[in-house]
Order: sequence, then structure tokens, then C-alpha cells
Amino acid sequence: MHNAITIDALKVLDAIDRRGSFAGAAAELFRVPSAISYTVQKLEDDLGIDIFDRSGHRAKLTPAGLYLLNEGRALLDATDALAHATKQVAQGWETRIKIAVNSLLPMDALFAVVREFQALDVPVEIQLVEEVFAGAWDALQCRRVDLVFGADSVSRPAGPFVTRILGQVPFVYAVAPDHPLTQEAGPIQEEVLAQYPAIVAADSSRHLQPATAGIFNRQRTITVTNLDQKISAQVAGLGVGWLPEPRVRELLAAGKLVELEVEAVRQPVILHLVRHQESQGNDQVCQGNALRWFWDKLSEPNQFSRWIDPHTN
Repeated sequence: MHNAITIDALKVLDAIDRRGSFAGAAAELFRVPSAISYTVQKLEDDLGIDIFDRSGHRAKLTPAGLYLLNEGRALLDATDALAHATKQVAQGWETRIKIAVNSLLPMDALFAVVREFQALDVPVEIQLVEEVFAGAWDALQCRRVDLVFGADSVSRPAGPFVTRILGQVPFVYAVAPDHPLTQEAGPIQEEVLAQYPAIVAADSSRHLQPATAGIFNRQRTITVTNLDQKISAQVAGLGVGWLPEPRVRELLAAGKLVELEVEAVRQPVILHLVRHQESQGNDQVCQGNALRWFWDKLSEPNQFSRWIDPHTN
């Protein structure tokens, strides 16, 4: 089906409006005025409408013409963006990169790196998603994300992955300052802790076996969506549980949470930066420039350590 509205016609309308006349548009587009007039007349004939009102001394856009101009400019912007993005893809840049962040880490741990990437001025969309427990590995295995910042070792599935150790996250057992457990002498035994609900962040995995941690036998649970909600629930005194120490350091210092001395031991969790391994054949994974850039940048030791220790340069 023939479409009367062409990119060239929209460019002509845009030039006429910006330059204020058909002659001005002709000069900008390096055409003779008659060619500009022909383009407009043909567009009007094909659409069966008047784009310009020529009843006065100077042609003015009709309401339909103004609507066409405004919508057409959006299309021109989109085609310019498409052309630019296509050139970037030809140069090895992806159109989008998706990065999963383990819920143990704050999302803003990536913001400084994202800001550096934005300074490159390449048209790559960035999508940051939060995953809990095995959800990070699941998202990578199912190709929902390209890179994982903070995958643990316990939940790793089989697969051709490339990993780099970021560091380890220590935990504290913490409750609200008015929680009854603050009156218990330490180390507090498991049987006493189990009397109170454990706040649990639900595993976000869709296919891998969901994981849990820090729940005692016969202990009731309150399940929330992510670690931020778990922290908030424990601050509100709804329950108890282990929390990553760097995430709650300020809350502990402000007295909004109290660390308990407990008999149980929670080992630090070692977190990794993970991506798919490049392979051959039909399952080839294209490592674009954006993925390589984020891989190299997030592999730098200070990207993780400065979150663990704010005094790290």
C-alpha cells in the first residue's frame, strides 16, 4: 500500500516551518523553490487535505498541517535515532544491555559506573534489575540479563559462565532496638531465636531451585520481595534475621537496628561478576562493546570494595 507521507516530505515541512517560507526551505535543502512547492502539493493531493492555508499574503499551516508537522517531527527524530543506533551497532555497540544486581548489594552501587558509561555518549539502553538468591543465576542462564553483579557461589547452575570474584559480604544478626531479644544475654541460642518470625526475602528464581538462608527449624517466617523490604521489616520490629553488614551499617550506628550476639554462625558470602562464556556455533554469544566495557569496569577492585569500605579510594 502506497504511503503518501515520506521522510523527505516531512523534512520539507519541517524546513518550511523553521525557515518561515518555501524559499527559505529551498535554500536549506539545496533545492529550487518549485521543487519544494511540488513536494507539498503532491502530499496534499495524496492525502486529500490542505496542509497550508494560502488565502492570505503568506501561507500558514492548517490545523491538519500543524498536526502532521508535530507528529512528523517525532518520526524524524526517531529515524535519526535509528540511523545513529544502526551505525553504533555496526561499530560493535549493543542497543541494550541488561545487568542484574544481587539484592545483597544496593542498586546505587552501580550508579557511578553507569554515569561513566553515559559520558561515552553511545545510544545504548541500560536496564538494571534486582534479583534475590538464585534469581541472579537464573536470569543469566535464561538470557534475561547479560551480566550479573554479585552472583553467589552456592546457587550456581551448570553452564559456560565466566566469573570474577568481587569480594565477600559479612552478616550481622540484627533486630529493632525495642525487640524482646535485645533483653537476652548473648550468645543467644537457636531455640530462643526461633520463637520469633524470621524476615525472609523471597528467591526471585523462575526456574532454578529457590534458596533460603538463616531460617531455624520450626521458625515462622514473614516473606517479602527483596532485601530493602527485609531491612525495613526488621527495623519495624516485625521479625529477626541475618542482614549484610554494609547494607545496615548506618542503621546500626543510628540505633535503628541492634546487632545481637548469637550462637549460630553465618559465614560471609563470596560474590562474583558473571557473564556467559563466548562460544561457537548456533549458541554463539556476541560480546558487544557495552558488555565488555561494563565487564572491565566492574572488574576493577575498587568498584566492590568501596561499597564494603566507604574509605576505599
